[in-house]
Amino acid sequence: MEQPRINRRQALGLLGAAGAVTAMTGLGVPMAARAGGAGHVVVVGGGFGGATAAKFLKRFNPAVEVTLVEASEHFYTCPFSNWYLGGIKEMAYIRHGYDELREHYGVHVVHATAEDVDGDRHEVRLSTGERLRYDKLVLSPGIDFDWDGLAGYDEAAAEKAPHAWKAGEQSRLLRRQLEAMEDGGLFILRAPENPFRCPPGPYERVSLIAHYFKQHKPRSKILLLDAKDNFSKQPLFLDGWAEFYGDMIEWVGASQDGRVVAVDADRREVETEFGTRHRADVLNVVPPQKAGFIARRAGVTDASGWVPVKPQTFESTQIEDIYVVGDATIAAPMPKSGFCANAQAKVVASAIVSEFAGHAPPPAVWNNTCYSLIAPGYGISVAGVYKVIDGHIAEVPGSGGVSPREADEAFRAREAEYAVNWYEAISEDTWGTRFRG
Repeated sequence: MEQPRINRRQALGLLGAAGAVTAMTGLGVPMAARAGGAGHVVVVGGGFGGATAAKFLKRFNPAVEVTLVEASEHFYTCPFSNWYLGGIKEMAYIRHGYDELREHYGVHVVHATAEDVDGDRHEVRLSTGERLRYDKLVLSPGIDFDWDGLAGYDEAAAEKAPHAWKAGEQSRLLRRQLEAMEDGGLFILRAPENPFRCPPGPYERVSLIAHYFKQHKPRSKILLLDAKDNFSKQPLFLDGWAEFYGDMIEWVGASQDGRVVAVDADRREVETEFGTRHRADVLNVVPPQKAGFIARRAGVTDASGWVPVKPQTFESTQIEDIYVVGDATIAAPMPKSGFCANAQAKVVASAIVSEFAGHAPPPAVWNNTCYSLIAPGYGISVAGVYKVIDGHIAEVPGSGGVSPREADEAFRAREAEYAVNWYEAISEDTWGTRFRG
């Protein structure tokens, strides 16, 4: 069980609402790097990792030419998409654009799909037919789903039993299904094996859907079928579910027959490892995951489906001059989170600018905080600080920890407030999004 190792005031002071201060001051980009030594960097992917990398390359050295390739004109974040499902926030709250990158920082933003990478020629081919030459390439591809990893669950099935694990239209589909479900219905969520994007995400999701049910469909039930026996912030979630929702949420771990092995989306039915069948009124399947498509096309993934990187710089271990950040990487014990992608991107930007200037990259330090809301005004968190120790990414001894289990009501309310502050701060740090009120 995770235990707090520093108090909350110390943790919040260390990590900051956005994580930007630690990352910026800790990187110590040489002034010489800011003054000269420029090149062309292509960044693929406009999420937490890619947008941050593009922005901070220009901040560290405005002379660097940066092209950001992103298919969509807006990015919807997975963080806070559960708040949308729970009826607490609207979709517009988690939508972000690229105006600040384009207009304030001078990033050339191209809305197209990166279809291929030629590492030998230092070239990216786009869906428009255009080919972009680069000196350095940053990939922030996020995740793709392993459609062969769970029997019966593919892209067509996801239109009937949504995953909603990439925010946007899938989130809207799941919310519509929840709203259409009759009171007294059964919602089933299938939680995946490790590793996957946002480790606390499935557990926050059932919390906030339970909140919605409590308000609008109080006779309904939630069954959480899990491929694991342990999950992030487990004691805190279990305590919160009991306090707010009684027996509405039932969690079944892998050893108790919680591992789903097959899905019948037409019947909204799942089969577990021991042969039990469960039929839902609304079925939410979070499928197995792997690195995003362009990472595989670039040839930087390994047999695990994820991307090995050099710990100090996040440059690919397999192809020179290609850097990879975010959920696609093998960076444990750092979780696959938006906060980590943002922090990794700053380290990559620093490493590239330093190399252009002929300097060694400064020592890297990353931090992460994952807030989860169990009910309005009731938040919990887990935090960590990481650096390279003996050639590997490791958690700094004595850093981080989880919210104390015995915390009082006022503490939980502050954590809920910190969650909002964190989200709004990191959104501004990444895309320049500014919130009203």
